Parts: sequence; structure tokens; C-alpha cells
Amino acid sequence: MSFTERAVALIKQIPSGKVMTYGQIARLAGSPRGARQVVRVLHSMSKKHKLPWHRVINSKGEIGFKDEEMYVVQKLSLEAEGILVSSDGKLDLKVHLYEPDVHK
Repeated sequence: MSFTERAVALIKQIPSGKVMTYGQIARLAGSPRGARQVVRVLHSMSKKHKLPWHRVINSKGEIGFKDEEMYVVQKLSLEAEGILVSSDGKLDLKVHLYEPDVHK
């Protein structure tokens, strides 16, 4: 499986109410320094694969979008799944981080 295929498979696994970080997905997909590749995968493949793109955030536990419209869409999508997002776009990774068992 390619990096892209592994990243897509990981993103599809993220359950409602949980998030993963770009770097975490990159590491688990086989490219520890590939967080930007994950951004590209999300940008180019979210519609095609119906990816829950809103469940992927940065390593600080923040919504990464600078574009106000997409920021609001992601914030509202996360909140609809029961994730508390602060007014500055942060959430508690200790509570909401999804850690898939990749050894299955």
C-alpha cells in the first residue's frame, strides 16, 4: 500500500467524537515527517473518499484553517460530534485524540 492509501485508510477510521493530528497520521502511514503530505491527501481526496476531514487537526490541538469559512465549518462539525472547541479553535487532545491499533 502507498503512503496515500495508508493515510486515507487511517483517516476513514477516525470515529465520531475523536480526532487525529496531521503528524500522527503521517507517522502511522509510514512517513514521520509527512504531515504536509497528509494535508495534500485531505485536500485532494476528501470528496472522492468521503473522508471525515474535519477530524484532522494540528499537533497543538488546534484547527489549522486560517480561512474563516472553513474554520467555522470544521469547528461546527467537531462540536456536532460532542467535541468542545474553545473560541480560539483549540480542543483537548488528552480527551479527544484517537489512537488506532495499527497492529491488527
